[in-house]
Amino acid sequence: MLQKKICMLGGFAVGKTSLVRRFVQSIFSETYLTTVGVKIDKKSVVLSDKTVDLILWDLAGEDDIGSFRLSYVRGATGLVLVADGTRAATLTVALTLRERTEAEFGAMPFVLLLNKSDLADQWTISDDAINEMRQSGYQIYLTSALSGESVDDAFIQLASLVSK
Repeated sequence: MLQKKICMLGGFAVGKTSLVRRFVQSIFSETYLTTVGVKIDKKSVVLSDKTVDLILWDLAGEDDIGSFRLSYVRGATGLVLVADGTRAATLTVALTLRERTEAEFGAMPFVLLLNKSDLADQWTISDDAINEMRQSGYQIYLTSALSGESVDDAFIQLASLVSK
């Protein structure tokens, strides 16, 4: 059995903790809980040829990129970048966190979750921007921690990428 450390990166209140809870426990809570430091969860993902234990490091949200603690990412084999579709600035935060992480530790597999797809009528990230990133090779999922839309698919895809 493979164990892979996965770090959840994104700005403040984009839904990282809610996405982890939806994936690991299949629940959603309206109660907002601020992550302080890091919270670690584990879930096994069964792929066609192996089982991968994802050790999910849910890092505190960072809108101030300068205070991001790179040390939490040490040893990670994959990243889940999370942005809030209703706040376009959070996409820049997620992408910048990835750049800082990869500058320190090298390139690693990642998926980009554009969260809160249940609020699509309030989105400020354009379809053109999403399509442009997809054409650049980004694995993008429009997710909703509330409904569960595409959450399992995103984590299963990342499990497949990190287990190669």
